[in-house]
Amino acid sequence: MADIEAEGISRIWCLGDLVGYGASPDECVALAAERFELCLIGNHDLAALGNLDIAEFSPAAAESAVWTRNRLGEDAMAYLGGLEYQDSVGPIGLWHASPRDAIWEYVLSTLPAGECMDAMSTRLGAIGHSHVALWFCRRAGEGLPDGEPALAGTTRDLSTGTWLLNPGAVGQPRDGDPRAAWLMLDLDGPRAFWHRVPYGIGEATAAIREAGLPASLAERLYYGQ
Repeated sequence: MADIEAEGISRIWCLGDLVGYGASPDECVALAAERFELCLIGNHDLAALGNLDIAEFSPAAAESAVWTRNRLGEDAMAYLGGLEYQDSVGPIGLWHASPRDAIWEYVLSTLPAGECMDAMSTRLGAIGHSHVALWFCRRAGEGLPDGEPALAGTTRDLSTGTWLLNPGAVGQPRDGDPRAAWLMLDLDGPRAFWHRVPYGIGEATAAIREAGLPASLAERLYYGQ
């Protein structure tokens, strides 16, 4: 949030999964309710509400979902329960997972990215879910889009073509960079700028262990996996 404020950002959007792996779910939801203009609901949020079958979750994810469900306060439950899993703001469509399946689909390569672009009604789209910062772009007349991971400092001119962007993850990035990831959009440009920010991983892992959550959820934070 400090890095976002330093950039003078006027509108903050979240693509979902406020809760599900960490030890401070109520605090995360309260921050979102206070500061975010728009927030989507993710599969882990739905699981915490009891509105999603966790049979397909990994054992650690399922355990953390049950733990979160048993500890969420009434205010957090009410906020999460009022969220949608897709939205649009001006020229950009927003989905938790993908335009084809807003809850479950992982878009990590060019083939599904192109199929998702076919399902988009907007030229620009943003997705979360995978915890991996990425960009995909299809120029006019092309088949499969181009795409690659968006490393720290990546910038892209969005003025032409169809784009599908993933900002990465704040709390549990999975692209080998343990720093928190976020994406800055200039819709007037239009341009995209990917940021990475160090945060207190030691404090987060200590809280996870103290809560009795699976140790793997703490250890992976150090490696961005």
